[in-house]
Amino acid sequence: MVQITKGKFDGLQRLSNDKGIIAALAIDQRGSLKKMIQEAKGSESDKDIEDFKQMVSEELTPYASAILLDLQYGTPAIKARHENCGLLTSYEKTGYDATTPGKLPDLIADLSALRIKESGGDAVKILVYYDPDEPAEINEIKYAFLERIGAECREIDIPFFLEPITYDAKITDSASAEYAKLKPAKVKASIKEFSKPRYGVDVLKLEVPVNFKYVEGFADGEIVYTKEEAGRHFEECSDLSPLPFIYLSAGVTAELFHKTIAFANEHKVQYSGVLCGRATWKDGIEVYGKQGDDALREWLRTQGKENITSLDDLLNTGASPWWAKYGSFEDVHVVEK
Repeated sequence: MVQITKGKFDGLQRLSNDKGIIAALAIDQRGSLKKMIQEAKGSESDKDIEDFKQMVSEELTPYASAILLDLQYGTPAIKARHENCGLLTSYEKTGYDATTPGKLPDLIADLSALRIKESGGDAVKILVYYDPDEPAEINEIKYAFLERIGAECREIDIPFFLEPITYDAKITDSASAEYAKLKPAKVKASIKEFSKPRYGVDVLKLEVPVNFKYVEGFADGEIVYTKEEAGRHFEECSDLSPLPFIYLSAGVTAELFHKTIAFANEHKVQYSGVLCGRATWKDGIEVYGKQGDDALREWLRTQGKENITSLDDLLNTGASPWWAKYGSFEDVHVVEK
């Protein structure tokens, strides 16, 4: 039996559907979304970003158990979300300081886990770039950083979702076949490290352990993994994690992400849902930029809805409730903090 505090339990339940699966929509992008809107529209403003997020939230959260948003541009979208849709809130600054080695994380200066909870957030989300093979002096900074976040979340009793994005400091192109060969080991190392109780993580938001552009049967060119090898990596990552975990879409197309989740289902991976962002709404940016609000709403009500509801169907077929890593629902013992 696992003990979980009431605040964390209640937060996880608010972020899940009635089956305990986290079917979440992500639109906490800031810098990258600004660039995408600028390219599509020829200009951008803070209001463009806020309006886009708000329309995505209004139209798609009826089909999501939760939405991930930022407080910089996402407040109108938070207010516009469906009443039964939970809220994850980003705590980290967008991007990283490229002039300093190590892709070090930083927090939004006027935010705290307490302020996230006070603003209605059901969970705190942190993204950290992680190369397990970088020098200790870099990774120890990241470890201490995440220990502090975990302590904050424990103190105010709110779930902590950690999103480790792996990379290799010696490889500049993370989409290359060279990095694809290293990725499974990097993802497994991140699971081993950040599942440690010292960090206080409640849910891992994980990359899939392979780059599907190089998987046999999915690749257009070079093959790095056979289907059997890819399946084994999925299964090994699932077995490694003692924590509930969900998959992120990592900017791939809706079609490829759906195929990825179907692949995880085939291999009976014990994942507890997704936090899917660009795969759901990215194609709507061009519509918004060229044709405006009404055209975007129509796109969201048709193609956007199809993207998210077809993914929900896959989750209902293959995902496990967040408490499955602890056994049955009855094995989760809720205690006061």
